[in-house]
This record gives sequence, C-alpha cells and structure tokens, in this order.
Amino acid sequence: METTAFQKIYTKISRVTKATCSLHAIGVGYEEMAVVNGRRAQVVKIVGDEVTLQIFSGTEGVPTNAEVIFLGKPPTLKVGEELSGRFFNSYGDPIDGGPSVDGEEREIGGPSVNPVKREQPSKLIATGIAGIDMNNTIVTGQKIPFFADPDQPFNQVMAMVALRAEVDKIILGGMGLTNDDYLFFKNIFDSAGALDRIISFVNTTEDPPVERLLVPDMALTAAEYFAADKNEKVLVLLTDMTLYADALSIVSNRMDQIPSKDSMPGSLYSDLAKIYEKAVQFPTGGSITIIAVTTLSGGDITHAIPDNTGYITEGQLFLRRDTDIGKVIIDPFRSLSRLKQLVIGKQTRTDHPQVMNAAIRLYADAANAKTKLENGFDLTDYDERSLKFAKDYSDQLLAIDVNLDIDKMLDTTWELFKDNFKPEEVGIKKIFMDKHWNS
Repeated sequence: METTAFQKIYTKISRVTKATCSLHAIGVGYEEMAVVNGRRAQVVKIVGDEVTLQIFSGTEGVPTNAEVIFLGKPPTLKVGEELSGRFFNSYGDPIDGGPSVDGEEREIGGPSVNPVKREQPSKLIATGIAGIDMNNTIVTGQKIPFFADPDQPFNQVMAMVALRAEVDKIILGGMGLTNDDYLFFKNIFDSAGALDRIISFVNTTEDPPVERLLVPDMALTAAEYFAADKNEKVLVLLTDMTLYADALSIVSNRMDQIPSKDSMPGSLYSDLAKIYEKAVQFPTGGSITIIAVTTLSGGDITHAIPDNTGYITEGQLFLRRDTDIGKVIIDPFRSLSRLKQLVIGKQTRTDHPQVMNAAIRLYADAANAKTKLENGFDLTDYDERSLKFAKDYSDQLLAIDVNLDIDKMLDTTWELFKDNFKPEEVGIKKIFMDKHWNS
C-alpha cells in the first residue's frame, strides 16, 4: 500500500489482541485505513485518544514497537469505465494482471440512497430461468437472496444469471471463493464474451477471512457509480453472504463482544441491512438490483443469517434438488418474490398471472399425490396425470439449466396443461382458455 508524506506514523502499541491492536493517536478518523508492520488495518474503535485497529491478516508476530502508519482516509475505490471486464481483490487492487484503474476515488460503504430519490421498482429483469422469471419475477431495484445448501451449484446459477440477465452491468462480489470457483467465474465470463459488462471483486479462501467484509461495499460503490452517474441497470451478485457473516462473527469474537444468536454479533441485522438497502430504482432510469447467496447449514432457515436476511429482503429464491428428475430446481413452494405483482401481466403477457397460479396449484396437487403414493394409498387417474405434469414442469421449466424467454415459458406451460389435463381442471379464466387452449 502506498504511503506519502505527512501521514501520521507511530511506533508505540499499548495493547495487542487476536485481531486488533490499540495505541494512543490524535487526528484519526473512524474506518480510516492504516498499515501496521506492513499489514493493512482499519480503525474500528476510538475512545478519547485511544485508537483500536483491526488488522485484516491477524496480529500474530506484531511487536509493540511496530510501525503504524495512518493513511488519512477510509477504504476507497477508483471508479470509471475502466472497471469493466476486470477482477479486483477486497481492496480494489487488480488481480487479473491488468493495469491499475485511473479514475475518480470514492469512499466505500457510504449511506444508502435518500428515500426521496427512490422510485418504486418497476422494470422486469429476465434471467432465462423459468423458476425465477415466471414464478418469482425479479424487478429492478429489488433485493433478493438465493437460499441454498452448501453442496448445491449456487455459483453456477449466479454465473448463469450474470450471462443471461438483461442489464447493462453485472458486478460480482465473491467472498470466500475457492480458487476453482474464482477460475470458474473468470473462464465462463471470458469464454462467453461477456467480460466487458462484468466487474468482479473477489476474496478467495487463501485470503484473510476478515477482508471479506470489504467486498460488498467495493461492489456496491462500483454499482452506485454506474447506476447513479451513468443511469445504467446494474445487477449485483453477492456470494456467499453466510461467509460474510462468519467474518463478522470472527471480528466480534476476537474483540470480545458478547455474541447474539448462533454466535453472530448483535449488529448482524444492521450489518446486512446496510448492504441490502443499497438496492434502488432511480428516477433517472439507473438501478441497483441485488441477488445474494445465503448458504444454509443443514437446511436450517431459522439460523440467524437467513432469518435476519428474510426480514430485510423482498422474498427469497430457494434451490432444491428434485430427485425425480435429478436436477436442481427453483423450489416453487419455498421461493417468493414480493415485487413480482408490479410487472407480471403488465410488462409480460396478460395470461402470465393465471398461468403461474394454475401451474403452482397443479404442482401442489402432484405433491399431495406423491404423499399418497409414499403412504401406500391408491392413486386416481387425476393423481397420475398431475404427477406426470409435475415431472415435466420441473424438467422443462423449474430446472436451473432451462434458458427460455418468458413467452416461451408460458407457451410451454400451456402445452403441459393440454397434455395432462382437461380444460375445467386447469381453472384458468375463459378469456385466456379461448385464446391459448386451442391455438
């Protein structure tokens, strides 16, 4: 990290803990960056003239006479068009072998947008995945998480969403990625020829876990530049917010704070809200939409991380392996987009809400039939047909490898209705039946 003249330099540390060091210093600001014995650090506490620094890579081997250099500013990111197509670390430094970005320097982690400057989210973001676009449509300015078990292919889903989403910029914030995951994202973006609209900030498993805490703010500072300054539609993908929360826990425990539920810090809700509330639709047309992976421990949705996330976000997308087809699907029962009513049937075909509701109801009938089968009861002819419908519906529409536009999704669902049911069993309004049943 660069140092310049006039920076404050100290050489007397009064206390060293597992993650922090303290010293007496004046004229220092909260969240200001520093270098301690050559290691990056940040001011996390100020009491009188006693300043506590969090050292990102840990304090092991730091002597009490170590040189402490205060850099005079909090973490910053240089923003500009040069960010496009690049990979950076948690500090905004290039990790792709390319040159440093020469742009306007902005502090990261600022406040979210003034509510007066927000508009109601109103524009659909298509992903090509029917489990999202047809049943849980995402809207610009929305914040929504993927809930997934750690062994599910959530990073592949995020990559697919990145390549298919109809937006101007994709910003990936990768936290605790394995090197394989990092190379997967890099290679898939590169080979798809989509690098020019994708910007990535990456913390790998080989980097200090505490550095993950900078990644969402780096990603969202870049997003705010393109959305607010350039009036672009920006989609921010964050993976994995559970690893981000684990890093919060590491820091709070090392600072001897009393943990809250599930060993998480008591500030977890506000820490997550500070990130998610950056989602916004601007009156000028620019927008920031946030999709974030939250991995579940043993499928536990009541754990503090998904529990707090659910209070902040506008629904969730739930990944589940469907054993009948051997694929991962977007679970129609546990997924929810609270903003889909703003666009379905308005920016999509008028039959969209009716088709969506009928399909989910028939899928639920199949789930009941499956329960009867597992308990040894005889199945009716309708049960048999609903089971066949559910299997085809999962395979052709809910599976994450499906890539269709919304009109084709609706047409495919109509064909499944006709293949498996009588018109009166589908329960869709006559005006739509007349138009689509015999077409």
